[in-house]
Amino acid sequence: MGAVKDQGETPTECQFQHGVKHLHESGLKRLPTKYILPIQDRPRSEPTEPSLKLPVVDLEQLRGPSRREAVASIANACERYGFFQVVNHGVTRGVAEGMVDAGRRFFGMPFEERAKYMSADMFAPVRCGTSFNQRKDNVFSWRDFLKLTCEPMPDVLAHWPASPADLRKVAATYAEETRDLFLVLMEAILEGLHGSNTEESKKMKTEEGDDVDDDDYEDILEKFKNGSQLMVVNCFPPCPEPDLTLGMPPHSDYGFLTLLLQDEVEGLQIQFQENWVTVEPIENGFVVNVGDHLEIFSNGKYKSVLHRVIVNSERSRMSVASLHSLPGKCMVRPSPKLINKTNPRRYKDTNFGSFLKYVSSREPKKKNFLETQKVTLENIEENP
Repeated sequence: MGAVKDQGETPTECQFQHGVKHLHESGLKRLPTKYILPIQDRPRSEPTEPSLKLPVVDLEQLRGPSRREAVASIANACERYGFFQVVNHGVTRGVAEGMVDAGRRFFGMPFEERAKYMSADMFAPVRCGTSFNQRKDNVFSWRDFLKLTCEPMPDVLAHWPASPADLRKVAATYAEETRDLFLVLMEAILEGLHGSNTEESKKMKTEEGDDVDDDDYEDILEKFKNGSQLMVVNCFPPCPEPDLTLGMPPHSDYGFLTLLLQDEVEGLQIQFQENWVTVEPIENGFVVNVGDHLEIFSNGKYKSVLHRVIVNSERSRMSVASLHSLPGKCMVRPSPKLINKTNPRRYKDTNFGSFLKYVSSREPKKKNFLETQKVTLENIEENP
């Protein structure tokens, strides 16, 4: 398929870097070649994709006599799907709706305003960009993003966009409430992995040098309180030829958990039983998914499942992903409580810096980073 022209001109590489919102606003009628995926990577063109109703966990149950059942539901969802949805999650409805609205208004600003925050620096406290990794992607994705580093909040807040005028306040409140939700979920997940918070759980030890208490039940929860948090506001404008591209390619997330807030427009797909299935949004709910770090910590019991985003030609879609993990310099390793002779250690130690170094050096694909962290059969005995 040849180069696609808009009003007689082929978009330049510079225009691609400006993002798909910019292309959409220019009146693009055909998809430029830069966004056209190889046939085998394109979404299926059938009008009805299979959909999936993920397990829905009512987090109110965690605060009552049904806690054990709720913990078991979360554990089952992490093991079977790598994804689940939550309601009664504690994030104020007005705060969640305000975050989506603020993101929509940010991407609704003139391009010149958004361009102030465009950067290829992966360590910048605020970064506006396009595609998945615009410096490395051979084929671009139909997506623009605003990434906000959330810690330490007093240091980064002043770097966040000053327009729209309420974005900093709304996003900071949203970041605080989603962090609280993450802590509630991780406490339940640790309980599901290790059993209830008994004396045995508290006495977990490692045999790996000076970090002897790194995986202690209370110690790791305390680390999560000061852990890394990255918010990603995603904008997927209407696409002229959605069957030829994706909003985001198949990938897994790096952290422990991702909390996804999405509007009513479908787009998220996960890989389930070797098929791509569309996740049905639920009102006032969050989609929660296992990240690479939780797969490592669980020693492979919970999987960070591949997911992607499809786009459409009629409606814009907005989502806000909040990615959570341990503090950036902390090492992530399999929990020693989950390692024994019949279930040997399967992953190396890693941290966020290792992930950034990896993705900044190549085009990220699927779960390639996690593959580099697996312990090979040859050295399992050296890493018990």
